[in-house]
Amino acid sequence: MAEPPGAAALPRDVREQLAELELELSEGDITQKGYEKKRAKLLAPYIPQAQGVDPALQKEPRNQTLAPSAAPAPSTSKYHRARSGGARDERYRSDIHTEAVQAALAKHKEQKMALPMPTKRRSTFVQSPADACTPPDTSSASEDEGSLRRQAALSAALHQSLQNAESWINRSIQGSSTSSSASSTLSHGEGKGTSGSLADVFANTRIENFSVPPDVTATTSSTSSSSARPATIDLPPSGIVKGMHKGSNRSSLMDTADGVPVSSRVSTKIQQLLNTLKRPKRPPLKEFFVDDFEEIVEVPQPDPNQPKPEGRQMTPVKGEPLGVVCNWPPALEAALQRWGTTQAKCPCLTALDVTGKPVYTLTYGKLWSRSLKLAYTLLNKLGTKNEPVLKPGDRVALVYPNNDPVMFMVAFYGCLLAEVIPVPIEDAGGQQIGFLLGSCGIALALTTEVCLKGLPKTQNGEIVQFKGWPRLKWVVTDSKYLSKSPKDWQPNISAAGTEPAYIEYKTSKEGSVMGVTVSRIAMLSHCQALSQACNYSEGEAVVNVLDFKKDAGLWHGILTNVMNKLHTISVPYSVMKTCPLSWVQRVHTHKAKVALVKCRDLHWAMMAHRDQRDVSLSSLRMLIVTDGANPWSVSSCDAFLSLFQNHGLKPEAICPCATSAEAMTVAIRRPGVPGAPLPGRAILSMNGLSYSVIRVNTEDKNSALTVQDVGHVMPGGMMCIVKPDGLPQLCKTDEIGEICVSLRAGGMMYYGLAGVTKNTFEVIPVNSAGSPVGDVPFVRSGLLGFVGPGSLVFVVGKMDGLLTVSGRRHNADDIVATGLAVESIKTVYRGRIAVFSVSVFYDERIVVVAEQRPDASEEDSFQWMSRVLQAIDSIHQVGIYCLALVPANTLPKTPLGGIHISQTKQHFLEGSLHPCNILMCPHTCVTNLPKPRQKQPGVGPASVLVGNLVAGKRIAQASGRDLGQIEDNDLVKKHQFLTEVLQWRAQATPDHPLFLLLNAKGTIVCTATCVQLHKRAERIASLLCDKGHLNAGDNVVLLYPPGIELIAAFYGCLYTGCVPVTVRPPHAQNLAATLPTVRMIVDVSKAACILTTQTLMRLLKSREAAAAVDVKTWPTIIDTDDLPRKRLPQIYKPPTPEMLAYLDFSVSTTGMLTGVKMSHSAVSALCRAIKLQCELYSSRQIAICLDPYCGLGFVLWCLCSVYSGHQTILIPPMELETNLFLWLSTVSQYKIRDTFCSYSVMELCTKGLGNQVEMLKARGIHLSCVRTCVVVAEERPRVSLTQSFSKLFKDIGLSLRAVSTTFGSRVNVAICLQGTSGPDPTTVYVDLKSLRHDRVRLVERGAPQSLLLSESGKILPGVKVVIVNPETKGPVGDSHLGEIWVNSPHTASGYYTIYDNETLPADHFNTRLSFGDAAQTLWARTGYLGFVRRTELTAASGERHDALYVVGALDETLELRGLRYHPIDIETSVSRTHRSIAECAVFTWTNLLVVVVELCGCEQEALDLVPLVTNVVLEEHYLIVGVVVVVDPGVIPINSRGEKQRMHLRDSFLADQLDPIYVAYNM
Repeated sequence: MAEPPGAAALPRDVREQLAELELELSEGDITQKGYEKKRAKLLAPYIPQAQGVDPALQKEPRNQTLAPSAAPAPSTSKYHRARSGGARDERYRSDIHTEAVQAALAKHKEQKMALPMPTKRRSTFVQSPADACTPPDTSSASEDEGSLRRQAALSAALHQSLQNAESWINRSIQGSSTSSSASSTLSHGEGKGTSGSLADVFANTRIENFSVPPDVTATTSSTSSSSARPATIDLPPSGIVKGMHKGSNRSSLMDTADGVPVSSRVSTKIQQLLNTLKRPKRPPLKEFFVDDFEEIVEVPQPDPNQPKPEGRQMTPVKGEPLGVVCNWPPALEAALQRWGTTQAKCPCLTALDVTGKPVYTLTYGKLWSRSLKLAYTLLNKLGTKNEPVLKPGDRVALVYPNNDPVMFMVAFYGCLLAEVIPVPIEDAGGQQIGFLLGSCGIALALTTEVCLKGLPKTQNGEIVQFKGWPRLKWVVTDSKYLSKSPKDWQPNISAAGTEPAYIEYKTSKEGSVMGVTVSRIAMLSHCQALSQACNYSEGEAVVNVLDFKKDAGLWHGILTNVMNKLHTISVPYSVMKTCPLSWVQRVHTHKAKVALVKCRDLHWAMMAHRDQRDVSLSSLRMLIVTDGANPWSVSSCDAFLSLFQNHGLKPEAICPCATSAEAMTVAIRRPGVPGAPLPGRAILSMNGLSYSVIRVNTEDKNSALTVQDVGHVMPGGMMCIVKPDGLPQLCKTDEIGEICVSLRAGGMMYYGLAGVTKNTFEVIPVNSAGSPVGDVPFVRSGLLGFVGPGSLVFVVGKMDGLLTVSGRRHNADDIVATGLAVESIKTVYRGRIAVFSVSVFYDERIVVVAEQRPDASEEDSFQWMSRVLQAIDSIHQVGIYCLALVPANTLPKTPLGGIHISQTKQHFLEGSLHPCNILMCPHTCVTNLPKPRQKQPGVGPASVLVGNLVAGKRIAQASGRDLGQIEDNDLVKKHQFLTEVLQWRAQATPDHPLFLLLNAKGTIVCTATCVQLHKRAERIASLLCDKGHLNAGDNVVLLYPPGIELIAAFYGCLYTGCVPVTVRPPHAQNLAATLPTVRMIVDVSKAACILTTQTLMRLLKSREAAAAVDVKTWPTIIDTDDLPRKRLPQIYKPPTPEMLAYLDFSVSTTGMLTGVKMSHSAVSALCRAIKLQCELYSSRQIAICLDPYCGLGFVLWCLCSVYSGHQTILIPPMELETNLFLWLSTVSQYKIRDTFCSYSVMELCTKGLGNQVEMLKARGIHLSCVRTCVVVAEERPRVSLTQSFSKLFKDIGLSLRAVSTTFGSRVNVAICLQGTSGPDPTTVYVDLKSLRHDRVRLVERGAPQSLLLSESGKILPGVKVVIVNPETKGPVGDSHLGEIWVNSPHTASGYYTIYDNETLPADHFNTRLSFGDAAQTLWARTGYLGFVRRTELTAASGERHDALYVVGALDETLELRGLRYHPIDIETSVSRTHRSIAECAVFTWTNLLVVVVELCGCEQEALDLVPLVTNVVLEEHYLIVGVVVVVDPGVIPINSRGEKQRMHLRDSFLADQLDPIYVAYNM
């Protein structure tokens, strides 16, 4: 946005006032409203002149007709520069660059890029001004930003009528920034004192599309606000029943979730995303060979057109010789002694108070006498004579505030005189500083009395032990506490040698703190070189705005100062904040010859230019700009010169210099001769720079970098440029490298780090052949640059800010500059942008984090983010991996107010940055993924078989032991049917109890003996005959809560020859979600009648039920609460055992409703196999905590006890929700040896009782009796859950060997079950990468990318298993992955489908191997992938044991990039990334991977999850996540078996029913 044309015509004082206003606004000192009011007032007289306003500006909703300029017109720039949001950015300010960025963006505009905006729930907006309301004043920097979180009340705008609010809401809902169920979570900036918040007004008016499908996500009543996962439910499948081919029309689900067209925004956004992703990526993916086993990650090939250096090898450059001045002292302490004794009255250092007025001047005499006192005290007064606390050579920490240079200087020289080594550090408390103190062996800290009082104390008054710090003794150095030294005591001042003088701390790129040890000789010779380069003369005044504890501030203001008897005026940072012009006034007042500043100080002085009418800078011969090493400093210097030339500033006085902790001053520009031409600039090509090559930019001015020189090499020094990584090879003359300096003075090192020291301080450069050049050691400076014409040194960046992406080097500062040049004023708070790289998937990825202004609108921010991406792409030709905006003032700061980059990076990687906006672009950045796998033409099954035989591998098959010869007394001989067994038991052992049902308190509420069960079944049978008029073979739905009634009804049906179908009753509080499933099973099974209880019967016919389904068309409903006392004339006996016994319906995890037919012979065989495996007899007791509606859970609940005669204790799983102890205490109380549960039950106990083991002990719960604890499941064993359960309850006697799992599927409900004999379950580690290629590769524990698999129990008697290639249907070898096929007498006899249309899945039940099976066995396909592995263990039969490992369901697998992924593997990785992820589910849609995570932390963390999820899936699975959806806990639907219903989740997501907290669309 440009200034209005009239701006230049305004009178100068008005322009100055406007600039001041803008400063106040950008600093947050006034609100937007206040700013506009004052501005309008100022401009009122001139309004006619300011008419030509860009029409686009008038459309802006916020009435800023005159917008703060981001690119001021040249005419105004002389007087003021708009402050682009604030302080730090001016280091990167460049009009040329701003123009370049605008040009680059204009180019992009032509190819308009429509990025889908992320979907947010309103409450997630940290700051979101409504159009209708004025944003709150939250911009003041001092305010605690925490208050911006979740500001629930609307600001004063609610005095407008509700209609306004309503129209505003409708607008915001149609707009694309919020999810359609914005309902009652619309919340806004803090309104001061408004009580009527929008949330209250709309609490009862949910804005929703009422034709949406039933909400499948929440089953608790809407009033319950518990965040616990709701009661598990089986959801209605999406109108799909087995029989419709899985592949036939899965896509039709897109338009229906319940037959409702999904005209949802999610889908359009995903469409938008797909269109964006269809764009060609910048670097095309290369073709290359994929090795079968390992996916090879693409290695970026060098670009053939990249510029290469062509110059000759550089020769080291020498500085002018160090002049020998006769009166230079032999050591710095000698200089202090000389001036302190001969020139005692001369001023040495002036300190300022908070207002910028001089408050104290330290003379050389005072400095000498006080330093002497301190030195004497340190050496003689701290310990006893025989045991002094300090000895010469010990290290001492100096903890002094930034506004007290006097005390610091005394302490520093006191230490030098005492020959102890001062280590100046920043404010107390940093953990990394603690590491430095510990490694330096520091036990003593010097500080001032004021500072000591300010340190946090413990209750008994001791100073707090800071995290990571060693134990310190604190010594106060205020004069009154020091002892005067005796007359005869003199410090030992020897000539300077290589012994350490002081240690300067430096923070590395990774955030670790190292101490650079400076020897006395290095300190002295550096002071000499500075004195010569700056031509200091005695008595000159120097103004120092820098930190006097380190770097140039210390070297000039504390050390060289004393060497040359200068007078330093120290201007602390705190004064600069309140009075930015103070340093200019100090130069004027003291007629200072030299000033030491940073670009920031130049910028601040320009901002405050209205106060500078009468200041003069004509006395300055040197304005030393110490961050001249920042390539963007040139603009600040130019702007400052153009503004202050009228105030006497000489152009030749501006002297940029480059410094680093290791090399000290690397180069400094000498003051020029008046009138001589100023040194030239280098205009370099950014593209060239990224390849470390110097190319003058000619073609594209948009991507140029203008750099000013930092002068010549230091006197007596030598400089060379070497390659930044690898051997220190000398660069060519047109190549960028790391600047190395030879100090000649020795004794410099990193304290205590010999290895790193060698690589940094003792570098001998080598030539291209690798042989050393000369024998002079050089020091690496950490600066990148080159030596230009006339031996001028140019710096283009720092090693710390280097981002190496795909072999090209980019500089963080350059990217910050580009970000700021994109109209950042509306979005970025004070120009605070951090850029760093993170290593993800074998390359560095660039992350940009900026602070967002409190009043920035959602659209502004998003637009700024997308434009920054385009600008950086265009100018630097590099993709940004992640761009995040965080609330103002929340990035970690360095002590002097800059952004702490390494901490920001750490927060980003830990997920504690809490962004309020985020944009990830992995699709455009990540170009090194392996090529998608092409399926090779398969090898035929015959070849596989022959190959296995040749290799000596056995075919992968396994079987349980024989069902055995039927013994004479066995029931099976006498009674073929379960009904006969029950009748026989009722006669033989009438009073033997078969079932006990417990309630939540653990008390027995119902029991059934053999005769009771038989009689009850008879009465139900006669009721069916009388009321139901049913015929044998009719299907009857049993709708009962878990209990004995259900069992009786089941046998009642068998007694009349009806076919029972057990169905889970609907959830009274959530009929909309649960009743449709019941209805569907009733319809699909063509039930003639429903048996149920009176309560449920009323529920089925209720008004609430009518809202969910058609209640008028239920079949006959019979309640069994009051039974007739009638005898059944006769009990039905099926003509053949192949007759249907019952139907087993279940909703699979893919959302398919499948019913399987179980014949009487299958029932008997199954019961018999379980009886043998678990050794069940009438004297045994088992406890089960399972749902009794399908699969093995139903078999154990209703059938086994009747068959084997053992007693079953029934624990309904829902009772555990009220009493977590129920299951374990029952097992303990009844001394149960075998117990069965589901994963949901195990998880409840693990999470709920994990920290209550002591409580369990106190209740006397002991599990040493348990021999087998079996989890009934139809999935890959959840090893981590079973292992944590075993470890947790080991303390109450649970054997680590007890826990095991079962494996069953729809075709055969029980294939494996651990049982009592046979070896323990085995585990193996397999390679995940190979699994994706459908291979099994066994690896060692701890191998990267390994997956722990456990055997799913032992194969049941009578069961045979073979592993088959699902495509060729040929058998595979041992330890090869394939589909598990099963043959057993208890396999189901087929699917029960609506149309009896068995053509599609018929082969699931009777399939033959295509090769190698002479017997032509009929197999059933389980639909699960797995493998068989022969172990070293011995099976019960005496042969070696074959273990079956289940990997996952074929239906569930995701085919991506030609590889096969199991969702659980991706979900496991995701769940590990952040502590706030409660649950996670993944699915694909149109080849996009969608990851849904439940957030159990505060909503502020929602956006932290997006990069973490994207990173982990990329790193561990080589996949790019397309969409990340963050939802509330309990949203991911889970069925009764504890399995995630991913397809339901997918349909709800596409139908926009999840009410997500945040949806991120990755670019």
